[in-house]
Amino acid sequence: MQEKVLELLSGRQGHFLLESGHHGDLWLDLETLCLTPHRAQVVAGELAARLSDLRLDAVCGPLVEGAFIALMVALQLGTHFTYSERFVGPSAEGLFPAGYRVPASLREGLRGQRVAIVNDVINAGSAVRGTWSDLEECGTNIVAIGTLLVLGSAAASFAGSKNIPLHTVAALPNNLWIASQCPLCASGVPLQDVAAFSTSLRI
Repeated sequence: MQEKVLELLSGRQGHFLLESGHHGDLWLDLETLCLTPHRAQVVAGELAARLSDLRLDAVCGPLVEGAFIALMVALQLGTHFTYSERFVGPSAEGLFPAGYRVPASLREGLRGQRVAIVNDVINAGSAVRGTWSDLEECGTNIVAIGTLLVLGSAAASFAGSKNIPLHTVAALPNNLWIASQCPLCASGVPLQDVAAFSTSLRI
């Protein structure tokens, strides 16, 4: 199943600034994930199967591609679906500047509900962290994090700190650095211009 997930994504090696404020050497073009919906549905169905015993009331996914996968999972599980929208706010030391907020009309209905956060790919976890914070403000009972692909160890560390399970269909090792400790910066490798692919930055 891991191969099926990786087939949906294209990537490149280099020196990149991610949405979280971290530097990394892998860039994934997340826009290609749902280019062929029937193939994406297969791997989303596998993720849904791993979440099926949690008695979920709803699934919440961060826009954009994370919400597409969350919707597919919700359809498979027969639960409600909701989503969080990205906004940029102040942050300490330049890390995790992106916040995520559930639309006003959906917030009250989440109070007390058992919800899983479902994403497409988690690297540093900017979208998941932002969505988590806002769901807590909504009074939601967050019981799991699910994703198609985990890069590195940050997602597992975050889930562990919240004492909830992390369910993933695929996993790959990955490098992630804060700017002051980035070896690529130290070697004089310039950041690549990825402005045209900004919607992929959420990993």
